[in-house]
Amino acid sequence: MISMIGLIGGLVLLTVLVIRGMNLLIVAPLSALFVAVLNGIPLFPQLAGEGQADFVTSYMNGFSGFITQWYLMFLAGAIFGKVMEYSGAAESVSTWILSKIGMKNAVFAIVLACAVLTYGGVSLFVVAFAVYPMAISVFKEANLPRRFIPAALAFGSVTFTMTSAGSPEIQNWIPIPYLGTNPYAGWEVSILVAVFMMILGYWWLMKMIRKAVANGENFVAREGDHLEKREDLPNPFLSLIPLAAVLLVSFFFHDFLEQSALILALTSGIMATLVLNWKYFRDIWHAVSDGTMGALVAIGNTAAVVGFGGVAKITPAFDAAVNFMTSIPGSPLIGGALAVMVIAGLTGSSSGGQSIALPILGPHYLDLGINPEALHRTVTLSSGILDTLPHGGYTVTTIRSICNESFKDAYPGFGTMTVVITMIGVVLAIILFSFGIGT
Repeated sequence: MISMIGLIGGLVLLTVLVIRGMNLLIVAPLSALFVAVLNGIPLFPQLAGEGQADFVTSYMNGFSGFITQWYLMFLAGAIFGKVMEYSGAAESVSTWILSKIGMKNAVFAIVLACAVLTYGGVSLFVVAFAVYPMAISVFKEANLPRRFIPAALAFGSVTFTMTSAGSPEIQNWIPIPYLGTNPYAGWEVSILVAVFMMILGYWWLMKMIRKAVANGENFVAREGDHLEKREDLPNPFLSLIPLAAVLLVSFFFHDFLEQSALILALTSGIMATLVLNWKYFRDIWHAVSDGTMGALVAIGNTAAVVGFGGVAKITPAFDAAVNFMTSIPGSPLIGGALAVMVIAGLTGSSSGGQSIALPILGPHYLDLGINPEALHRTVTLSSGILDTLPHGGYTVTTIRSICNESFKDAYPGFGTMTVVITMIGVVLAIILFSFGIGT
């Protein structure tokens, strides 16, 4: 009982402190320490028995492991976003888009840009880095409250694209070896759910934005935005080429290089921006420096939260939670969805939730005769719900590190898009599969 209080209490503590704006590099290890102490985990390796996990090692393995896996992609993504911003390319593209689709569709332009990049194989973190400069320009031109930028970025990235059939994102690929499926599993239901989520989510997002505008909110510039109106903007079509380069290189090299394809893709985007827009740069090394610092802050904050998940996973309470969630009676689709959703919430990772639950759930449910394609699509969708709670790595990176917003201002819209809309999508998918659609 005490161990479970420690696990849940640590998660609540981390969430509350994050929402209150405290430094993640401090509150994440403190919250993890709370979990470790109440679960009887030795604090130092010298105090642990042979083969026994300890707090310091587990936290630092999670922290350093994330940096090892993602640093170069965070760095390239942040620099790409900054060179697009400093060259004027992001402003050029956003100005051209708004001239074609009108101010009333400004938010749709950002959502669409994120959706195209995500479905093209660009990492969710990198998409936020790449599209944010354009989002700032678009929201400024349309005079919309900037606190909704994280919601727009997330809606286009982690809802109707990340977990859809055919998506190259890792969340859609993890179930394959466990269920014997392919990336297009349950595509009929996936299409219906994606369209439903897209329509409902966009309507809801615009309703929140219009309400805020009606209450007197507008765009407020900040120091460091680089939003002074430029007269020497590059050609918008040439400015689209770097974005296209990232998308195409990622798409064509994804199967061969897998995650490393993103490094090549982002590097090609950076080089294309430099070559095509060289004369428009005012201080190229300042752009690179700003991008580097942004990447360090973003990956540091995210790794701090991942370290918390590393400690949570070694506790007896976590094992008990996994055993309980993976033995839920009733419909396997409901049980699988709940198990992956809760475990992803505990670890703050959608891929972590699947990787932990599927080795247990997969064989068990397949032996019961459940349709593997239906299970694949259901657990993939459900993995993207609670991983975007305030303590989630993507949440922290997007709201705090990239958009520099407070959780108080940005998370209500963000959470509506990522938690509520995705939850409704999972329920719809289960209903459709239950009626035999796509099975």
